[in-house]
Amino acid sequence: MLPVEPHGEPASADLVVLGAGVVGLATAYAAARRGLSVLLLDRADGPVQGTSFANGAQLSYAYTDAMAGPSTWKQLPAMLLGRNGPFRTRWSADPDFWRWGLAFLRQAGGARLRANTLATLELALESRTALHALLQRHPIAFEHAVSGKLHVYHDAAALQGARAMIALKQPFGVEQHLLDARQAIAAEPALAAMPGIAGAVHSPQEEAGDPFLFGTGLLQVLRQHYGAQARFGFDVRHVVRQGDGWRLQPLAGAAVRARRLVVCSGIDGAALLRPLGVRVPLMAIKGYSFTAPCGPRAPTTSITDTSRKLVFCRLGARMRVAGLADLNHWDPQPDPERMAQLVAMARASMPDAVDYDNIESRWAGLRPVTPWSSPEIRAVADGLVCNLGHGMLGWTLAMGSGERAVALVTAR
Repeated sequence: MLPVEPHGEPASADLVVLGAGVVGLATAYAAARRGLSVLLLDRADGPVQGTSFANGAQLSYAYTDAMAGPSTWKQLPAMLLGRNGPFRTRWSADPDFWRWGLAFLRQAGGARLRANTLATLELALESRTALHALLQRHPIAFEHAVSGKLHVYHDAAALQGARAMIALKQPFGVEQHLLDARQAIAAEPALAAMPGIAGAVHSPQEEAGDPFLFGTGLLQVLRQHYGAQARFGFDVRHVVRQGDGWRLQPLAGAAVRARRLVVCSGIDGAALLRPLGVRVPLMAIKGYSFTAPCGPRAPTTSITDTSRKLVFCRLGARMRVAGLADLNHWDPQPDPERMAQLVAMARASMPDAVDYDNIESRWAGLRPVTPWSSPEIRAVADGLVCNLGHGMLGWTLAMGSGERAVALVTAR
């Protein structure tokens, strides 16, 4: 357990970062390396306890495809009405639910798909550069590997449709290759056990790593090398303007005053900013994962099964399997039925990749998704920046997002 700052009034800091997931920690690092003093606040009892804790672990710098596109219309019935597939929707009379849904459908054209994908790709490549620079200075151990990724297709038409996205990204230096079934199995022999493969998109430069180990390691770097402070158990209920700064009032205990503030609190950020007149369109899409020892035919390459919407990501001797998308589900507790479904789908996809009888941990988290699939990183008031809405790619986009957010803070 990492030490926690006392609950008295903290020492002054140039910047307060609200949220100590991977995005908040990356933001704190971007500020600290510029010479700013930093205070991290989080309601959990330690860092990386929310959506960052046990996500899919893939660092998907090449696969930044937006959720909404022309294929959305074909998938819409399953997304809205499906109960047993990868997608599930909880209907609501809340106007924000309908506003988000309509905004999402407005992004479903081909031109918007290309623009949104490239916007996220630009941030992803910035993030990769920032992560590598960090690791050169501070070699954090987090099961990091350049393992590559195979996006596996079971439908020949869908596989050919991926060709256009490969061509879209190639001018930006992204290396991806379209493989037939034989070539895909040659690239990753563990795929021989997956039935019905039509082919795959191979992204050999993709990376992987445990976000929890990374986050705890980065907090230690921040404290030991940059003198950053962190206060946990700080459950912010209100942010209000006070003089030339901001006052953060927790559920219990003394308030904290911040001259400059970056909000990195994931799905909770939209509700926190709304009383200030700031609207950030976020939808909770609940995802699941489990972690278990590798099986007898575990892949070394990260695998995405596109038909089942599953990812298999190797972390040393363990395998992280993640999937499912429960739209408008706001309870982060794992649903046992959905977790069992995830395990069953993974067994059907790669029966020998994982030791399914010895699952070590089960997890669920709320991904904060914007209608256009790119995060909202913008100055919303003097001295106040939001860094929210990273969706399924928070781990991938964290370092670049932190750099962008702090650049906005220092520019003002």
